[in-house]
Amino acid sequence: MKMELALYQALIAINVPEPKAHAVINALESDMHTHLATKSDLTKVEHRLTAEIAQIRSEIAHLDVRLTLRMGVMLSATIGILIAAMKFIH
Repeated sequence: MKMELALYQALIAINVPEPKAHAVINALESDMHTHLATKSDLTKVEHRLTAEIAQIRSEIAHLDVRLTLRMGVMLSATIGILIAAMKFIH
């Protein structure tokens, strides 16, 4: 509210007609409400991002387990093939 009053007084001081000064104030106020984020907007975004990060971390942990299991299976298969090849050679 202080900013609007200060802007209005500045516009009037430089001889801007009163209706135009009101129009400038209203346009500024409208832009501020549509383009600027409030604290509650930022809090909502923060909560949403926190939830998404937790979900992503969970998915990464799940993929880590799957990768570890696959690596173990591949290593076991490789060792089995090598042992079978060594027995076949001897």
